[in-house]
Amino acid sequence: MASTEGGCLCGAIRYRLAETPTEFGACHCGMCRKSSGGVGLAMEVPDGGLTFTEGEDRIASFQSSDWAERAFCPVCGSGLYWRMTAEGPAKGLTILNAGTLDDMNGMAFTHEIYVDNQPDCYAFAGERKRMTEAEVIEMVSGGGEH
Repeated sequence: MASTEGGCLCGAIRYRLAETPTEFGACHCGMCRKSSGGVGLAMEVPDGGLTFTEGEDRIASFQSSDWAERAFCPVCGSGLYWRMTAEGPAKGLTILNAGTLDDMNGMAFTHEIYVDNQPDCYAFAGERKRMTEAEVIEMVSGGGEH
């Protein structure tokens, strides 16, 4: 069963989740690939579901686009989460990097996003929900222009 605790590579930042995660997804957008060094594997954290138990004051972030920020450990460089900053129905949405969990065992790989940006040099086996960039933007923006 997946862990409810995790943190960065060096241990300077630690967190606890209010609920045990059961699923994660992959993002193929260029920013997630650059940020993670590969495919972005992550999971949505319900509002109020993430508590930092160590090093919260150390967390660094940067505005990676007009609508979101990315947070990381400034000591070891581990990416921690992506958060929606733009006004709208998804403001505050937090997507936690799945690899920061102490244990991912038992989680289901349920979806892939930005599949139209996926390089042709890799593909995941199995069936799951797959969404294009336009479909994701439509979903998070509530149907309005971004």
